[in-house]
Amino acid sequence: MGDWDAGLEDDEAEAVMRTVVRQLKLWREAAGLTQAEFGAAIGYGEEQVSSVERGRRIPRPEYLDRADQVLAAGGRIAAMKKDVAEVRYPKKVRDLKKLEAEAVELCAYNNSVVHGLLQTKEYARAVFNARRPAFTEEEVEQQVAARLARQEILDFMTGRRVFSFVQCESTLRRPIGGRMVMRQQLERLLEVGQWRNVDLQVLPLDREENSGTDGSFRLLKLKDGATVAFSEAPLSSRVMTDPKETTVLDIRYGVIRAQALSPQESLAFIEKVLGETKT
Repeated sequence: MGDWDAGLEDDEAEAVMRTVVRQLKLWREAAGLTQAEFGAAIGYGEEQVSSVERGRRIPRPEYLDRADQVLAAGGRIAAMKKDVAEVRYPKKVRDLKKLEAEAVELCAYNNSVVHGLLQTKEYARAVFNARRPAFTEEEVEQQVAARLARQEILDFMTGRRVFSFVQCESTLRRPIGGRMVMRQQLERLLEVGQWRNVDLQVLPLDREENSGTDGSFRLLKLKDGATVAFSEAPLSSRVMTDPKETTVLDIRYGVIRAQALSPQESLAFIEKVLGETKT
């Protein structure tokens, strides 16, 4: 994250940062270093150290790495990098990431863009750059970093989670980011679509029946048997836990899967679209 200013938007993030800066200050004082001495040792100015310890600035990863070395913390300070990175993401992204981490099965239908868990870095950046009113450059980078961090759950080595994605054909043909970005994105879909714990399907535009015209949505089936649903729309995305609502979307997703091409047919279809981008 390029932005040093805290600007945290929720109590949870602020609590994490209070803990981090308290630990930094305790380690520095235990080493008998003033803020100026400590700053000189890690390559930062006294004002920057002071701002971090007052919670006005978020310590960057390299700040924590150098602090760990200078204070001989044995990795204890560097280990806080993950927590610091997490709180820089918007709260709704953190909440979604937690739910996705708890899920044993994730199902998603998308008819506007490629699903976030499947996006390349360049494609994700193009999606956020297209947003109006526009994000600042630093907000775009923050959103991209948060989206890529969520992709950690796509673990094909262990297959601990099952993923099912249905993409409307329109998402494969909409050249978001330009031809080269789209080609890389299609190649990524072909790669992930071959993983043993991922079913990737395409719902062609020539289908007479399409039960997904109401918009994109996803279902997270948790370890305890509960289902959480997300219905996505501009400015009004909803989280649903009521079985009466989640069951409706679960049934709808089953119908959409039946209307879509099989996973094998879908990979062949994506290869066809990829070939068209090269001509």
